[in-house]
Amino acid sequence: MSKVVALGGGHGLAATLSALREITSDITAIVTVADNGGSSGRLREEFSIFPPGDLRMALAALCADDEWGRTWADIMQHRFVSDGPLDGHAMGNLLLASLWNEDSDPVVGLDRVGSLLKVIGRVLPMAAVPLDIEGTFNTSTGRIVVRGQKEVATAKGRIESLRVIPQNPPARMEALTAIRVADWITMGPGSWFSSVMPHLLVPMQLDALSRTKAKKILILNLDATSNSPGEEFAGFTPEEHLELFAEYAPEVSIDYFLVDKSVVRNEKALAQIARALGGQVVAVDIRKAPGSIHHDVTQLALHLGHIMRQSLVG
Repeated sequence: MSKVVALGGGHGLAATLSALREITSDITAIVTVADNGGSSGRLREEFSIFPPGDLRMALAALCADDEWGRTWADIMQHRFVSDGPLDGHAMGNLLLASLWNEDSDPVVGLDRVGSLLKVIGRVLPMAAVPLDIEGTFNTSTGRIVVRGQKEVATAKGRIESLRVIPQNPPARMEALTAIRVADWITMGPGSWFSSVMPHLLVPMQLDALSRTKAKKILILNLDATSNSPGEEFAGFTPEEHLELFAEYAPEVSIDYFLVDKSVVRNEKALAQIARALGGQVVAVDIRKAPGSIHHDVTQLALHLGHIMRQSLVG
């Protein structure tokens, strides 16, 4: 059975995990830990803990496919609505916060919740400390510095540089080991600047990605140029996303670039950049519905599985 490591954050990673569990049960999710908004931001500020939201979503995506697992996944995702201080908090965020408040090791708390949900695989943080994301953008009104996961994800303008604070954060050894022994590594989809690129800004993790013998699949966003109301600004074209990836991770080769056909506007240019990064474009139908901003989990599982099986045959 293939060992798969999935890197990302938010809804994009949750979709990838839901697809991967149809292919293998040996999954390690490595999740961004820079959320500063909503329930996660409030808990992080009050208790000086990891922002739990993206980790909670990954756990829920990997819960056991039985009555127990599905029930607990629903409980984890339940969000309180009230006129009091609990308003907006997700139950899973509070559970993780309580465990982390009792134990100084956050991975112990994650593993305990994983046992409760009978998760398929394991969920780990991207770094050993909570992070903030900061980006410098060139806009029509000048150069601006934006700090915060949501703020960077929704910032308009041409990105000049991206960094995490603290700089050069330590990684978790469990995550580095999972990357080292993996057969496959997936990255994305998700907000490119706040969920995908930050994984390249943890030096020890970047080094592990460059050294691992695992084959890698980069899942591109459904529409990099869209700016739908209420959604994060995905930013620019697929080609520009890959150029940014290459700039920050020149030693990391990618074997496959999985992309929805509707996103490919310049097939030749995209293929050329993919070859420069060491891989090939796989353009298929993975959008949930025409115009949807979400991936179809069934189609994602189908094509990820096809890539993995085809590679083994090859």
